[in-house]
Amino acid sequence: MKVLSVKEPYATFIKLGMKKVETRSFKTSYRGELYIHASATQISKRDQKKWAKFVKNTSFQYGKILCKCKLVDCIYMTKEYVDHMKKQNHQEYLCGEYKEGRYAWILKDVVPLENPIQAKGQLNIWNYYSEFEIMDFMNNIEYGYVDQKKQIHQKIDDKFSEQYILQSPKEVIQNKIGVCWDQVELERYYFKNNDWNVKTYFIVYYDQDMCPTHTFLTFEKDGSYYWFEHAWEKYRGIHKYSSKRSLLEDIKKKFLKDLETFDTIENVVLLEYSKPTYGMRINDFYHYCEQGIRIDI
Repeated sequence: MKVLSVKEPYATFIKLGMKKVETRSFKTSYRGELYIHASATQISKRDQKKWAKFVKNTSFQYGKILCKCKLVDCIYMTKEYVDHMKKQNHQEYLCGEYKEGRYAWILKDVVPLENPIQAKGQLNIWNYYSEFEIMDFMNNIEYGYVDQKKQIHQKIDDKFSEQYILQSPKEVIQNKIGVCWDQVELERYYFKNNDWNVKTYFIVYYDQDMCPTHTFLTFEKDGSYYWFEHAWEKYRGIHKYSSKRSLLEDIKKKFLKDLETFDTIENVVLLEYSKPTYGMRINDFYHYCEQGIRIDI
């Protein structure tokens, strides 16, 4: 869903139907449904008092998507347009920056959200995806890898350990394939505007031969914890937990069960890691994740 971040009190004015024109210094060709997001920048107490008379019994919200509307037009402001707004629609004129050479974005069909959505926001029009939309996107990605020659491998073969290279999100989308390491980076990209305390983890079983691993993404929303899993097909889905500990314990248990190594639990290490450098080879990625925060559960 397309989103536009607007400073308060103007985001609330749009939600309440008091402001139907958003003024910008640039034009847009986009037309269609649009979320209005109240940016995180808080207005001063003096300005709060100034605008309170316009929105009695309404508190301003910050860092949340407040309503949905339709962006139906983008009008270049001529001197005549500015003069017309000043004389014929003075309330709208006070709620924007009307100046010749700027643009008026025309909004219609505003619908307030019953439950505003916490989000980070960006400049210009940006994208917000729910966890379910992200899973739909991920369902376009197959399991496999791309080697250093950009060749696609639809299964893990004997060339993987020497030829694998970590893809960027853009490359995963283009190639429509990736192992869990690649897929988590695409998930990280899709979740970047969700203010849900997103974490990524690397779990590894150390032995003398294979050292199997798995990477996965979690997020916290409305007091609950979620494991977002696509690459591990057996457990594909969005799994809800009451605590972060119960989530991580469950994944560790499933990881061990698949390896059939319950008797050697001390060989399993779980680490939280941040965004890596794309283009890493397999050993570099292992070493990078091993520098992460060790989680003892």
